[in-house]
Amino acid sequence: VAMALHSLISSQFPRDYLSVIGMSSIAYPIRGDELPTTSWDQDYGTNFHHALMLARQQLARQSGTKQIIMITDGEPTSHITPEGYPWFTYFEGWEAQQLTQEYATKEVMRCTKEGIKINFFALDAHGGLRQFIEQMTQINHGRAFFTDAYNLGDYLLVDFLENRRRTSHVR
Repeated sequence: VAMALHSLISSQFPRDYLSVIGMSSIAYPIRGDELPTTSWDQDYGTNFHHALMLARQQLARQSGTKQIIMITDGEPTSHITPEGYPWFTYFEGWEAQQLTQEYATKEVMRCTKEGIKINFFALDAHGGLRQFIEQMTQINHGRAFFTDAYNLGDYLLVDFLENRRRTSHVR
C-alpha cells in the first residue's frame, strides 16, 4: 500500500509531500527508495506516540493541507519516555497500558491543535483497538476505517483521491 501511494503521489501529484513512517517499539522514517526492500522488523510494540510525533514534526515544515494516514493492526503498546527511550507496556499491566494510551492521546491533541487531520485505517480491529481509534477520531475529527489487509489498499487509495479532490476545490 505504501509503495502504491508513493507511486501515485510521485507520478500524479509531484508537488505533494509524502513521508512513510514505520512503527513498532519505536517509529522510524522509511524513504521511498527503501519501500521495496523494507520488511517487518519483528520488534514488539505499536508506538502511536512516537509515530505521530515524528509525522507531526515532519509536517511542521510543510505548507498546505496536512494529513496523517495511520495504518495499524494493534493498540498502542509502546511510547517514548521523557528520557527518550522506548517503553513497551504490554506485559506491564493495565496502568502501564493506560499511560501509553495517554501519551498517544496527547500526541493526537498536538496534531489537532496544529491543524493536522488523522485518518486511521485499522486492520481487523477488535474491541480495544476499535474503541481507542473511535476516541482519537472524536478528538481529531478525522475518520476511521475498519478493514482488513485484503481491502486496505482499496480503502486507502480511494480515500486519498476523494480527499485530494475535495481539498483541491477548496484552495
